[in-house]
Amino acid sequence: MTADTASRRRALRRMIEENLISSQAELVYGLHQQGFDVTQATVSRDLGAMGVLKNGGHYRFRRAIHADAHLARAIGEYVQSFASSGNLVILKTPPGAAQVVAAAIDGSQMEGVLGSVAGDDTVLLVAAEPGGGLDLKNRLELIGDTR
Repeated sequence: MTADTASRRRALRRMIEENLISSQAELVYGLHQQGFDVTQATVSRDLGAMGVLKNGGHYRFRRAIHADAHLARAIGEYVQSFASSGNLVILKTPPGAAQVVAAAIDGSQMEGVLGSVAGDDTVLLVAAEPGGGLDLKNRLELIGDTR
């Protein structure tokens, strides 16, 4: 891989991670704006090489899709209850399952989560926003309902 290819793929990675991109034309345009002279065919090859798939109408990395599916399974299977207060969320699980759920949340790199702490049957999540606990709790409940 040449240095130009590597820098172009870094730019693609940033575009996909920071925006909802629904077409290769958008990627070609964005790359042109950053000084890369590319065609749709080049972008298509790059997407394949980088493990990018279209999911839910938008381009996402295969690992992110897998992490989301893993998160939905972990929440759906193990979380027994959800509670929130301020910027905190508490998830209750059966004994021994809290670390599985926390690892799935951490692996998903869910937006708005500063971090997690897992005990034996409890996961504590810290939301990024001061009052963001309720929103985070609601999003996690929806994710768990989609399995």
